[in-house]
Amino acid sequence: MKFATFNVNSVKARTEAVVAWLKEAEPDVIALQELKCMDDAFPKDAFEALGYNCAVHGQKTYNGVAVLSKRPIEDATPRLPGGDGDDHARYLEAVIPVKRGTVRVASIYAPNGNPVNSDKFGYKLEWLKRLAKHAKELLANEERLVLMGDYNVIPTPDDCWDPKVWENDALFRPESRAALRRIENLGFTDAFRACHAETHRYSFWDYQAGAWQKDHGIRIDHILLSPQAADHLKGSGIDKNIRGRERPSDHVPVWCELDI
Repeated sequence: MKFATFNVNSVKARTEAVVAWLKEAEPDVIALQELKCMDDAFPKDAFEALGYNCAVHGQKTYNGVAVLSKRPIEDATPRLPGGDGDDHARYLEAVIPVKRGTVRVASIYAPNGNPVNSDKFGYKLEWLKRLAKHAKELLANEERLVLMGDYNVIPTPDDCWDPKVWENDALFRPESRAALRRIENLGFTDAFRACHAETHRYSFWDYQAGAWQKDHGIRIDHILLSPQAADHLKGSGIDKNIRGRERPSDHVPVWCELDI
């Protein structure tokens, strides 16, 4: 099965582009982020026409996550546990049947956190702390678990075009990177990094300053696999070419294949 994550940066503005990519890539399960629409405005018809079942956790104008699956979605649970009063639509968890049992997937849109001298950075770190706590609890179930999405964290200096440019950005601050490492160190595998040793492979290029044309990118979209899922990892990649198309998202899809 092919699993993919894609921050679409407004699903209504990019429905045609996402549909075109889905027809080419044919993923079985897709996590979408930054929908920027309420549930009832999500273009379900376009995706259902391709054979996808849809679970959506939307928010007006901002955030929003979804899980699309060619197999039935047995259960869908919105919102990351904890964080009383946090109404941001940033997390959606779903259980999907596979040939042998089930796989639990999550669509994740972690906070950006900028500027670092504001409450937004504290919210980012607290949100990632909540994610780590929940991920640890899920690992205790010893099930196939795929946590994928826009983590808004650059893991290492090799995952950005120039570390000096990003050193004061919330995406690259030591605290953010440490927060992601704490999640990985629970026992998760970065699917892309497990399959690719080469450096400077990116999933995001800003719209400003010709970042795409200069390949000034960063890798912030990740697929983390539990040991039970990582045992079945067959390959992973980044569909970089999508960024060069007409009216693209500033992110591109990241995917992995599991023999399950």
